[in-house]
Amino acid sequence: MPELPEVETVRRGLEPAMVGARFDKIEQRRPDLRLPFPKRFAARLKGQEVIALGRRAKYLLADLASGEVLVMHLGMTGRFLVAQGGATRVPGEFHYQAGGSGAHDHVVFHLSNGARVTYNDARRFGLMDLVPRAELDASRHFRGMGIEPLGNELSGEAIARLFAGRRTPLKAALLDQRLIAGLGNIYVCEALFRARLHPETPAGSLARASGQPTGKAHRLATVIREVLSEAVAAGGSTLRDYAQADGSLGYFQHAFRVYNRAGTPCPTRGCGGTVTRLVQAGRSTFFCPRCQKR
Repeated sequence: MPELPEVETVRRGLEPAMVGARFDKIEQRRPDLRLPFPKRFAARLKGQEVIALGRRAKYLLADLASGEVLVMHLGMTGRFLVAQGGATRVPGEFHYQAGGSGAHDHVVFHLSNGARVTYNDARRFGLMDLVPRAELDASRHFRGMGIEPLGNELSGEAIARLFAGRRTPLKAALLDQRLIAGLGNIYVCEALFRARLHPETPAGSLARASGQPTGKAHRLATVIREVLSEAVAAGGSTLRDYAQADGSLGYFQHAFRVYNRAGTPCPTRGCGGTVTRLVQAGRSTFFCPRCQKR
């Protein structure tokens, strides 16, 4: 599944084609994706101008002149193709991405600026919805969602407040979307390594008895922001060269220090340890037992 940096890369790739343009025609080629499309989906979009294109966690949010928001999620295999000016580009290709057969083109947006934006999704785990802007935070998509890891809310104090009293493993707490929204397996592994924190450390240990953050909490907040910012700047992560919307390549996967590197030497100079894989809640965790002590 695309993680936050990949979704942010897609947002940046779609923004020039969509913001300021109107939906002239909408081809809705099936009644549902993971969820049914909202009633009168195409009719409600037609003629509407896209005022802004934002992101919340792993969701894309297109603010419309009508006051509604087009909520879009890529699911496991969703992707957008942008055809404009005689060229077609794909803003992002991700880990384990399925092929882009035209048989899986489920929605096509024809825009007033001549752009054609196609949503392709082989497994149909993505979704599209229309939600009034005033009701967005309380909607089924965002109700109870945690803080943004790239927003100003993430800090050592926030981590201490969210994790206080929790005995759940630190990695599991970081992946809990009710606490911090948008973090995924890849970047949590990388952040824990940089912060030198063991993935099975009790999450509550990052808060003192007084509720104040430990040094580890401050360090973790800093490296989470660093890892995500670096990945966004590089265009996300993939097992292949990552083609950004402008055709340049992103290589953040070359900066992975532990993710998917089980059995290789720890990259920390002088450590001498070996990157190890363990399974937590059905997901692979990669870490260095020497650098990342409990």
